[in-house]
Amino acid sequence: MQQTVNVSGPGGSGAARWSRASVEQLFDEPLLDLVYRAQSAHRQHFAPGKVQLSTLLSIKTGGCPEDCGYCPQSARYDTGVADEPTLDTAVVVEAARRAREAGATRFCMGAAWRGPKARDLEPVLAMVRAVKALGLETCATLGLLREGQAEQLRDAGLDYYNHNLDTAPEVYGRIVATRSYADRLDTLDRVRRAGLRVCCGGIVGMGEARAERAGLIAALASLDPPPESVPINALVRVDGTPLSGAPELDWSEFVRTIACARITMPASHVRLSAGRREMPEAVQALCFLAGANSIFYGDRLLTTGNPDAHEDRALLAKLGIAPE
Repeated sequence: MQQTVNVSGPGGSGAARWSRASVEQLFDEPLLDLVYRAQSAHRQHFAPGKVQLSTLLSIKTGGCPEDCGYCPQSARYDTGVADEPTLDTAVVVEAARRAREAGATRFCMGAAWRGPKARDLEPVLAMVRAVKALGLETCATLGLLREGQAEQLRDAGLDYYNHNLDTAPEVYGRIVATRSYADRLDTLDRVRRAGLRVCCGGIVGMGEARAERAGLIAALASLDPPPESVPINALVRVDGTPLSGAPELDWSEFVRTIACARITMPASHVRLSAGRREMPEAVQALCFLAGANSIFYGDRLLTTGNPDAHEDRALLAKLGIAPE
């Protein structure tokens, strides 16, 4: 007899709202049962052998005034990351062209700002227009947005705006003090009202408990609508940051987080993001089995390393996974 599995919400409906308690129950399921449930949900919404490839470029590195405890780009910490000027548009376009030739379909541009001033946004708009002209999907992560800025980005051709919740609401104050959880939600609201698609996820392994990881997933799934793209990052411990000594997260907890993201947000792309360079291939394979269907592709993220493209191609080939 074929086994059936509940892949909908806690009330039996795919549109059901996920409470914090119901997500905690998911996290507590036996790992293999949880992964099976997540893979079943994944197959209802996506082709099982496809992955979306995104490339991320830092267009303005270092010098950020924020105090995010995980970030080597904060001006408050001595991490060896210099405060650099914004890249020229031509440099960004060439990087986007190389990403497209390597197989990426989305090009993400990140800037180490609290939020862009008007003079900062103008060159970014030119970059978005030029990258869009290459036929790539465009994404930007620029910090907090003021009124009207999301509309400017939309009109330039931006497809996605990334602004992560980072962690559960009750943990947030332990990680960041220079902006509030409400600030992040305000920016996400501006992005939605402008008609842009949302890329929003978080970081695990910052010393949080399992129940707090469940709180992050519940907060993401409670966004209305849920993010179209959900990056799940494993903390990269960088010397000089307050979280450099955070305890290493067990691999099984990371896989659980991916699976819970897939089950609670079944129609979203769940991205296996930062931390992959330190992650064994077998763990990455389990993450794909648990519903991850997007990766950052290329040998560098904003300031931290990422697996080489040829390593990723070899891994995807072993798994029988092809780019979307």
